[in-house]
Amino acid sequence: MKHLEKGVGLLSAPRAFARDLNADNLSAGLVAGIFGLSAGIIHISAGTAAGLPKEFTLLWVISYLMINGLFGLFVPAYYRLPLPMANSIPGALLFAAIIPIVGLNEALGATLMAGAIALVVGLSGWMSLVMRLIPMPIVMGMVAGILLKFGINMVAPLESAMLPAAVMILSFFFAARFLRPVPPLVVTLVVGIAYMAISGADFSSVAFSVRFPEFILPAFTLEAFLAYGLPLALILVGMETPAGVGLVKGMGFKSAPANAITAVGGIGTMVSAFFNLHSTCIAAPMTGICSGPEAGSHDKRWVAAVIVGIIFIVAAPFYGFVFSLIEAMPSYFISIVAGLALLRVIGSAMHITFSGKHEVGAMFSFLIAVSGLQVLGIGSSFWALVLGATLSMLVEFRDFDFARTKATV
Repeated sequence: MKHLEKGVGLLSAPRAFARDLNADNLSAGLVAGIFGLSAGIIHISAGTAAGLPKEFTLLWVISYLMINGLFGLFVPAYYRLPLPMANSIPGALLFAAIIPIVGLNEALGATLMAGAIALVVGLSGWMSLVMRLIPMPIVMGMVAGILLKFGINMVAPLESAMLPAAVMILSFFFAARFLRPVPPLVVTLVVGIAYMAISGADFSSVAFSVRFPEFILPAFTLEAFLAYGLPLALILVGMETPAGVGLVKGMGFKSAPANAITAVGGIGTMVSAFFNLHSTCIAAPMTGICSGPEAGSHDKRWVAAVIVGIIFIVAAPFYGFVFSLIEAMPSYFISIVAGLALLRVIGSAMHITFSGKHEVGAMFSFLIAVSGLQVLGIGSSFWALVLGATLSMLVEFRDFDFARTKATV
């Protein structure tokens, strides 16, 4: 436990939340929460592609929201940092693909073991070593590469839906220039919803339903662990934590509790294994939204992450209804709002990537992340960090802190 970073505490959190809540962090939290809800579509798409029953897939998403919502209340409140919790999207794709091969219970057993590995890494303090081996420019190169698609998806609707896309994007910059007391994201949301109402969006398919997570016992096989559990552990430790910590530091926060984030994610992943869910970890895209300038002053951005947790918990039992509501919205709506929310984060990530040391490693990290390549079933985010750091050690070893320390001894 000595390696876990200490936070502010939870006893004063409710009073601090009420004190620090404002229009900026509220709007950022709402946008991040809506983005997190829409991410359930990825789970449903992956489950459908793998031939999983729709009933299970819905339970999977409900557990994702409820469990990560609970952890997402306590982690940012304890540390007073914008640390929203969700689950690994690459892990979700692996999870959906492995279930037809090894079985659901066996896949969840591998999830439990992956969570135990992450917990051990966090408690032992090894994340500090991982973060030293993967410098900030390389981490931010991966982050910039992953987030770049959100920026591209923001402007892509200008081709197929030019009028609503232009109206929403211009409303953001108009509000930023002339209506600064009003958060630009709020203006964009209002304008977008108003446009949908005027254009006659069809909400006839929206249906109400209530459901809660269900308990299940994991089973254990070596095949499931090697095919899915070990890659998931590598993703949680080597990709998700560095990405989230890199975003927080990139937004001007002096430190982020890398060991604690990894350990808590490990505990959450172990809990998740008993409720049809594959992981718990820091949510990089939502961290970008909650930690970015649109969330207001630094010391109050943690409120946005807590709001995400509240949205997840409230929405979880009703996700069948929420999903049908999101389906009724034009696809460009979420893309534009998320892209605008992440715009300055993308810019900051690219600045850190290309304006410092580790130029070769950072460039390759960015390019690999953008490429979307998969090797051994593991996504580009992980390989961006591994290959970027490896190349940097080969051609620019002196840029590493431990190399400079050794040279001065």
